[in-house]
Amino acid sequence: MTKQISVLGCTGSIGRQSLDVIASHPEEMTLFGIAAKSDVETLISQSNTYQPRVAACETEFDASRLPKGTIAIMGKGATEQLAAMPEADVVVNGVSGFAALAPLVASLKMGKRVALANKESIVCGKSLIDRILQEYHGEILPVDSEQSAIFQCLQNGRKEEVDKLILTASGGPFWRKGREELAGITPEEALAHPTWNMGKKITIDSATLFNKGLEVMEAAYLFDLPAEQIEVVIHPQSIVHSMVSYIDGTCMANMSKPDMRLPIQYAITYPARTASSCQTLALFNEQPLTFHKPDFARFHSLKMAFDALKSGLSCPLVYNGANEAAVEAFCSGRIGFLDIERVVDYTLNQHAPVALSALEEIMEADRLARDVANGWIVRISQERRNRH
Repeated sequence: MTKQISVLGCTGSIGRQSLDVIASHPEEMTLFGIAAKSDVETLISQSNTYQPRVAACETEFDASRLPKGTIAIMGKGATEQLAAMPEADVVVNGVSGFAALAPLVASLKMGKRVALANKESIVCGKSLIDRILQEYHGEILPVDSEQSAIFQCLQNGRKEEVDKLILTASGGPFWRKGREELAGITPEEALAHPTWNMGKKITIDSATLFNKGLEVMEAAYLFDLPAEQIEVVIHPQSIVHSMVSYIDGTCMANMSKPDMRLPIQYAITYPARTASSCQTLALFNEQPLTFHKPDFARFHSLKMAFDALKSGLSCPLVYNGANEAAVEAFCSGRIGFLDIERVVDYTLNQHAPVALSALEEIMEADRLARDVANGWIVRISQERRNRH
């Protein structure tokens, strides 16, 4: 029996690779629906190539350009509407940033399996997601390479046998640079990732290590372990995707060539494994695999993440919202590379942690965090103009 799959964020990196996985397994997977935010041309092109039953877009478009038999959903909430449609067995959520939360909630309320490539929704909506999982019996399988690696390594022991989770980080292009060099990094330099082909936001986050900070929180929430049992190591080759250390001294590692199609496919087919077109790993062909301890003094993003996780409540949400606002400002040239840290640090210091349980509360807290962050961004931007 083939699984019906919907792909949210279909025009992004995860979305495109998900469509490739589905097309490569016609006997096991069928594409039910695709959803995009605003890239109408790519959505229409994908619709004509992959022939989904539903094409959803947050932006209005000419539905007559879709292939015969494909239904159009348009306007605000279109992604959420597709996410909740009962026909899909699995929803791949590749929506970028905080915007993934509402469609994640919609899918889980339908009791679906969500192949989740978005960490911000878990970081920001932990209490809400926990309640919905318990009430509606949906499931989340992680697609991020690091979380998928941990999920797979955890199949080898019980939770009480785990010593620690070890998240690997490529380190991005700048992990060897000092603070003085980091200050002058441009958006173009930050977007040139040495290993992975990702979207703009996650690529910048990889360069600042904010991505790894979010993954630390995500791992704590997905696998129900405290900050003290999570470690980060820099692994530039991106062959070991993450590890789990057990109390007997055994360390399980998940290894493969860097290819997001592997964790996407595994989240769809779990608990089964299916043959893929991904390149097989031959360790003797790889350069020496190296591991380095991250320098918290150089990348403040990691220390802030651990602190926010330990503080709990709304602090992880504020960490994320301030970072999203700061990355947008950096990409538009309003603030510098290290100012991203300044914005997040300032916003967290201004915040009084509160418990969040309803979607409306979470969305309002996110809005307020971004307001504070954007106010500080205006001030930093003015300082930069005055210096120049």
